[in-house]
Order: sequence, then structure tokens, then C-alpha cells
Amino acid sequence: MSDKSVAELAAETKAVFEKKHDAVKEIAEKALAEAEKGVPLATTAKELADEAIAGMNEAKARMDELEQKMARKGSDDEGETMSLGEFVTASEDVKSFLSGPAKGRVGVETKAIISSLTTAANGSAGDLIVPDRVPGVVGVPLRKLTVRDLLTQGRTSANSIQFIQETSYTNSAATVTETLGTAKAQSEIYFDIQTSSVTTIAHWVQATRQILDDVPMLQSYINGRLIYGLKYVEDNQLLNGGGTGTDLNGIYTQATASTANLAVIALPTKIDVLRVAILQASLANLPATGIVLHPTDWMTIETTKDSAGGYVVGDPTGRMQPRIWGLPVVETHAMTSGTFLTGAFDGGAQLFDRWDARVEISTEDDQNFRKNLVTILAEERLALAVYNTLAFVKGTFSTQMTDVTS
Repeated sequence: MSDKSVAELAAETKAVFEKKHDAVKEIAEKALAEAEKGVPLATTAKELADEAIAGMNEAKARMDELEQKMARKGSDDEGETMSLGEFVTASEDVKSFLSGPAKGRVGVETKAIISSLTTAANGSAGDLIVPDRVPGVVGVPLRKLTVRDLLTQGRTSANSIQFIQETSYTNSAATVTETLGTAKAQSEIYFDIQTSSVTTIAHWVQATRQILDDVPMLQSYINGRLIYGLKYVEDNQLLNGGGTGTDLNGIYTQATASTANLAVIALPTKIDVLRVAILQASLANLPATGIVLHPTDWMTIETTKDSAGGYVVGDPTGRMQPRIWGLPVVETHAMTSGTFLTGAFDGGAQLFDRWDARVEISTEDDQNFRKNLVTILAEERLALAVYNTLAFVKGTFSTQMTDVTS
């Protein structure tokens, strides 16, 4: 097997192609000159020309194949990503930990996991995994949206965020006569300075030392339980945090109650309630960009049928992300069944990451060393700023629908 690289083979093949091309060109020029003199092309010359053209075409095909391999290699390198578990177990620090006496601690931050860079830049996973090419096109699986996905995201290096929150706005703008001394209307905007502390979400599990020798099981611990657990609590904090102690001050906690008037709608449904709440946000000049519901409420909306038995919203054969009234829907257990939240998530609030979700593995915890155990810890640190409480509208489906139908 040749030790030459693809680039070196491509260069050699290109040289062969150019040589064959020159031979074909020489034969063609000679034949053209003979034809101008009226001399017919000899059989031998024709065979030489056919042979030269075949050789040139073969070299060209080989060169194209090598160039495509080079292009695919570059594309694969740029697009290679790893799951959290794969990245942790591929980390050089973790490899050293696994191959050593298993005493101490090793940690990995997750920001490098989502990076597709192959350079030595910060956050790059590098060439830790050599990809196998799978024939055909593999569809990207749909990832369930979370509350985080709706929010503008930022970063902080401090332990708290201080921001200005708009508390009320009176728009008194009006036309004014040009009469001398006429006073112009005065509008009023009120602000408050708010502080949001960075909070830590964390949990851990213990496992036997032997689990470190079982890489797939370690990946299952990290991907299937610990990180999911962080995101589960994160959703609840972003929505329902009470703002006391270590809790964030959640969006639902601060949102404005819906004042929807459904009297003009005959037999209003949950779909109607959401549409009127979206209108309320729009009338406050803060157009809604998303909706958050409990999975049960989203199920009842998706299964709503018209008089002919057809689905109004849901499509049993569809693979699209949940949407209603043109807005993405986040379905989460963090919302209480029967309630809803909508609003301008991308401008009305912002999430600040102090630490991305990270995983640490250590034997230096309690009696781990003596009992041949390890502790696997996952944690993240973040803060939430709600810039305008009028940007969000919350309510209860049954209350609003009963007010109209009773």
C-alpha cells in the first residue's frame, strides 16, 4: 500500500494527465497539417490517436477522483461534531485519567463539543475522531426545543448581571399646531435598575471504577442522565424561578397576565386563546416570537379536528418542529398543565452563560478511593435578565375560556 498522501497522488496524476494531453495535442496538430495537404489519416496514426485519447481520459478520471477525495476530506473535517459523551471520553485528559491509577480529578467543558472547528482555536475538538463515510444522505434528527432556544444568549465573566428594565411607557405623541407658545405633549418612560445573580445548577452520580473501562456506558451516563437533568431544571428556572435565594427570577413569574377579550369569538378554543395573547403582545409593540406549553396542552391543540374530521394544526405524518400561528412552540414539563406563555423571547429577555455545562470525574470524594468508586459531576452557571415584563403574556386556558362560555 502506498504511503503517499492524497495530495501527492493527485499531483502525480495531474502530471501524467498533462503529458497525455500534450501527446494528443501533438497528434491532432500533425493530423490537421496532413489533412490540409490532402493526405488521408493513416490507420496507424488513428490507432495512436485513439490510444492517446484513452490514456488522457483515464488520467483525467483518476485526477477528478483524487480531487473529489481531497474535497470530501476537507468537508468532513469541517463538519465533524461529537456528542458530549464522545468528546469527554476522547479528551486527552480523560484518556490519561483512564489509563493511569485512577486517582484525582479530570474535567471537560462542553463548549468544545458543539464546535466544528478543526484548527487549534479555543473551543475546537480537533481531529479526535476519524469519520467513516456513510453512503447516501442521512437526515438530521429533530432536536426538541427548550426555553433556552427561544432566548437571546450572551456570556458573562461576573457573578451577577445588572441591567435596566423598562417598567412602564406612556405614549403621548400627537400633532401640534404652529401657534406661538403651544406646548407639545409629554410622554413618559420609567426604568428600574435590576440585578440578576448568576446561579449554579449541578448534580452528580457515583459509579464503580470499572465503569471508566466501559466507555459506552460512561457516555450513556453523561448524555442520557446528567446533562438532561441540567436542562430539565434549567427550563424550570428560566420559567418559574422565584427570584429568591439561589433561584433565577423566571420569565413566567414576571410575565404580564393575559387580558384577552374572547367575547367576539364563538366557542373559543386553546388556539384562539393563544392568538389573542399574541395580539396583546403585539399591541404593546412587542411582537411575540415563541410559545411555551405543557406537553398535554400541545397534544390537545395538535389533535383538534375540523367538522370534516381533519386535523386543524397537527399532521400525524409530518416531521416539522411544533409551530402555531407561525411561532415555534416549546413543550416542557416546566409549564403547569393548563397554562401558557407567549411573548418576545428574543428581545424581551436574555440568558447569560457564566459556565457552559461541564462534566468532571473524580475519585477524590468521600470514600471513593477505598471503595473503588468515582463521582461524575455535571454543572452549569447562568443568569437571566428580563428587560421588559410587558414583552411576555401568561394565562390559564380554562379560566379565559370559561369567562366567555359561562
